[in-house]
Amino acid sequence: MADLFSPAWMVRFAEEWNKDPELSGALAQIGFNSVIGYGYPEEEKPRAFLVVQNGKATASGVYTDQPLNWDIRAQHPQWLKWIEKSPGMTGLGLAFTTGKIKFKVGDYASMLKDPRMAGPFVKSFSAMAKI
Repeated sequence: MADLFSPAWMVRFAEEWNKDPELSGALAQIGFNSVIGYGYPEEEKPRAFLVVQNGKATASGVYTDQPLNWDIRAQHPQWLKWIEKSPGMTGLGLAFTTGKIKFKVGDYASMLKDPRMAGPFVKSFSAMAKI
């Protein structure tokens, strides 16, 4: 497995994202477009980004100051834990309330209230687990 959030890892993540109809397909149905950053809370900037257009991952790589719609952060061991065993909605809710996952950009609470986005968000961790 390539290093977490490396260019090679992000390419694989984008591939797995696009293979999952419950992720990319569900987001396509709502016309979801975003630039998502991934990284660690102690760092100023995210490590990597994923561009999603109409539900499909269309670009990914090392973050280079792209404007973000979402910036998701967690400690390295926590990312690895989620990659080994994908969290469910309850697990992610608990991670948010305990500060194990942070959103430097994006409104986690409003996303969770919309099942059309919450379900695919949970599925994104399943895509990570396939890398």
